Amino acid sequence: MNIIDKTDEELLEIGIPWWEDLIKFSNKGQYGKFIRNFSYDLLLGLNEVELGKQFSRSELTRSLDTNYDFLGFIRRGEHVSFLFRVRSTKKAGEWLGRMVIGYERGEVKIFAASIF
Repeated sequence: MNIIDKTDEELLEIGIPWWEDLIKFSNKGQYGKFIRNFSYDLLLGLNEVELGKQFSRSELTRSLDTNYDFLGFIRRGEHVSFLFRVRSTKKAGEWLGRMVIGYERGEVKIFAASIF
């Protein structure tokens, strides 16, 4: 099955809990829990040192507001991007959050997660 064939409701059932976990574990600096739903290929490509620095030094990624706005989906190829408006509890302003999901070896996994 291709992930883009899922209904909006099915996608939200998968993606929203994962997004909330990403926020929670980013705020707590719990790297192992943060990456638990990542695709194998994404994990292979991560720069562990840089990601570790992000968790230890980034005020933004350690202060994400748990209240966010879901903006919509972008379906493309074999992946679906979730878009979110994200705020910080310590920094003024708004950021764009993005999480990309798709199938890997028959299981839905996260292929990208970022804050812009």
